Amino acid sequence: MTKASKRRLSRRALLAGTASAVSAGVLSGQDNASDPTKVQGELATEVGERSRHETPKRSYFSSARSGSNTPLQDLEGTITPSDLHFERHHGGIPDIDPDNYSLLIHGMVKQPRVYTLPELKRFPARAMTRFLECSGNGFRTYRNPEANREKTPQDIEGLTSTSEWVGVPLKTLFEEVGVLPEAKWFLAEAMDAAVMTRSIPVEKAWDDAIIAYGQNGEAIRPEQGYPARLFLPGFEGSSNVKWIRRIELAAEPFMSREETSKYTDPLPGGKARMFSFVMDAKSVITYPAYPVKLPDQGFWEIKGLAWSGRGKIVRVDISTDGGRSWEKAELQNPVLPKCHTRFRFGWEWDGRPATLMSRATDETGQTQPTLEALKQVRGEGTIYHYNHIRAWTVRGDGSVVFGEKA
Repeated sequence: MTKASKRRLSRRALLAGTASAVSAGVLSGQDNASDPTKVQGELATEVGERSRHETPKRSYFSSARSGSNTPLQDLEGTITPSDLHFERHHGGIPDIDPDNYSLLIHGMVKQPRVYTLPELKRFPARAMTRFLECSGNGFRTYRNPEANREKTPQDIEGLTSTSEWVGVPLKTLFEEVGVLPEAKWFLAEAMDAAVMTRSIPVEKAWDDAIIAYGQNGEAIRPEQGYPARLFLPGFEGSSNVKWIRRIELAAEPFMSREETSKYTDPLPGGKARMFSFVMDAKSVITYPAYPVKLPDQGFWEIKGLAWSGRGKIVRVDISTDGGRSWEKAELQNPVLPKCHTRFRFGWEWDGRPATLMSRATDETGQTQPTLEALKQVRGEGTIYHYNHIRAWTVRGDGSVVFGEKA
């Protein structure tokens, strides 16, 4: 290195950028750096990256690779980075040219309309921070918890995420096309290979439904429905039809394949619940959880996430003795309706085995039931809406496993 390259650069020169090439050589230990943006690596890039020391990843929730789980245990706050948002699809991810995209609204309306993406974006937009959850989330914890001791929060509960969603209120579009009073349901249809279709009550459109085209400050990603999707705050994930291309208004539900052969809840006695859209009050401890091992006794903070499709979370209780006693946890602001809410609870571990549980209550008064209580109502064979209390056991050596009683 020459004496000139070792000479300290003035702050004024660095701020003004007049010596960027020299500074790159000085700070990186290279003479005559060819790229003035390279200072200890890429300082100025077109798309930012995480530190190489941070490696959160989604994981496949099935061998079919039809979706992936959010690493809940690796996140802070409540917003899920877009690239870590869980995904679920029934027929792959279509590659859609936004210039050729259109949304048809027809059926029981006064004036059917076809909207292009630019036309949708001309309407006043609405932004909302809300969670989205697959109705099958948590299936491992209901069917066979004994076989899932060594599972992370991501493995057992990772089909839920929270984002800021931006789009045009469906109410605005329904007002423009003139939905007839007799119309009580609408069919949402996707342009994926499965032609995903779901019947939705019209009252949801008048409430808070949107046609979303933005997520966390950018266009929604292909696996989340690019260029536009239906977003129904608090409703089960499959009803939030992605890659939406058609909405048809009618007086009755359409009884499509996805709501007859699937997305009905088998009950004891040969009955089934249909159109069970709303996601119930729920919570999960994300720390300490498998594969964490507490290194010593003393103070530890139990933390996790709670949510409800019915509104705000108003309380989360924590048990460290397997449900025999409960204490109130602290809710971390902001506490928003139909949104993940983070909770925290200070715990003094004495080194003895302990079973940790969380129990959420929402503003409607619904509280998470025990696994036994939920099974009494839903039966052993139910497929969706598993909102029972989960447990994590801290063993005497500090290791943590799922579901085991201390």
